[in-house]
Amino acid sequence: MPKAPSSAAQPTSSGVVEHAGGFNRKIFRATAVLTAVSSLVLVASTAKELAVASYFGRSDALDAFLIAYVLPAFVVNIVAGSFNAAVIPTYIEVCETEGREAAQRLFSGAMTWSLGLLGALSVLLAALAPYYLPLLGSRFSASKLLLTRHLLYVLLPLVVMSALTVNWTAVLNAGEKFALPAALPALTPLTALGFLVALGRAWGIYALAVGTVIGTALQASGLAWTARAHGVRLTPHWYGLDARLRQLIGQYAPMVAGALLMGTTDLVDQSMAAMLERGSVSALNYARKIVSVLLVVGAIPLGTVSLPYFSEMVVKGDWDSCRHTLRTYAGLIALVTVPLTAGLVVFARPLVHIVFERGAFSARDTAVVGRVEALLALQIPFYVLASMGVRVVSALKRNALLMTFAAVSAVLNVVLNLLLMRRYGVAGIALSTSIVYLVSCTLVFGSLYLLIARPPARIPARDDA
Repeated sequence: MPKAPSSAAQPTSSGVVEHAGGFNRKIFRATAVLTAVSSLVLVASTAKELAVASYFGRSDALDAFLIAYVLPAFVVNIVAGSFNAAVIPTYIEVCETEGREAAQRLFSGAMTWSLGLLGALSVLLAALAPYYLPLLGSRFSASKLLLTRHLLYVLLPLVVMSALTVNWTAVLNAGEKFALPAALPALTPLTALGFLVALGRAWGIYALAVGTVIGTALQASGLAWTARAHGVRLTPHWYGLDARLRQLIGQYAPMVAGALLMGTTDLVDQSMAAMLERGSVSALNYARKIVSVLLVVGAIPLGTVSLPYFSEMVVKGDWDSCRHTLRTYAGLIALVTVPLTAGLVVFARPLVHIVFERGAFSARDTAVVGRVEALLALQIPFYVLASMGVRVVSALKRNALLMTFAAVSAVLNVVLNLLLMRRYGVAGIALSTSIVYLVSCTLVFGSLYLLIARPPARIPARDDA
């Protein structure tokens, strides 16, 4: 196991800053590239959303699509998405200590395990759809529920296909390959947009569903080609449950549990929005699309890039660089996101008017979505900060802490939704979300202060630490 430097070997203050600066520059350059690429993906997603707003407004058909999509997306984000955060620290450690072939065996075994799990979950989602969809769409009519179920069956292939994209993206990111994996997601909204333009009038909401599935398949194909070009074996293979895979699963299980609890925020929010007036689910979705602009170009690139580098610092026991990098980027995040959030809150309604108000999207829709967006935007600084902080906790392999924080956030979200939606309707759900991310950010950085405020006696990166 790598050891933390002794006190005699500790670098000077200027040496620490210079060494940490190397990591800071790497993270900054990679984040800048990823932000630029993500912005292009965002343009494609925005074009699709404009088409969706023009075709469907806040209609029953779009409500049905969003409720049908929420559980497949939930499973992908929770089960497959947790794979990325769990596998990268262990993959990098195995590469450093045992070589690339050992890391490949670890990845192949983990991919086999995750694909089997997601395949089983897909079958389960299909079989239980008649039972849980009436709960998610509690105010939906019988015809609207039937449409929701049919759309769900169309969208279910996303679960396994998205698992492949997440697995291959994780191994490419671990090798510090960021740009192309970040660009390929543009294929999904562009394909969905193409289907809407070509078949939207004839197929209705099914054009959006089919386009989304085919776009994800194209994204997976592009990632497969990229991973193979970088020497990654794509065929899943089971080498047995060895010590390294048990270590990864030991980190993966609490990560999934934590993501499951935290991921219920979107699921609960949309389900509770369905209890309100017609179009509330769609209003929440439109507001999220605008807020996600800053999250896509801020939190997601920084979180994606920072995890491999923080994992490297942890493996090497470079705690001074870890603290310096964390402080530097926390300050930069606050400096950038606070004024941007203020602007988004002040100009929420005009922005919604400019972006969405055309076709079936009316001035009344603009008023509703504008209120929701203004309150939802308050989460941005806390979300971006927490996104980076969570990566440091994952690099430290303290994912059980994230599970605890997620449990607190999930309970708080339900309580705040119940209290605030009675007074403010769907806008109250947005305000609840922002408060939950404030609390989550406080918990994450409070734990990091305790974990890395002082150099630990040994690196907490292995099961025996």
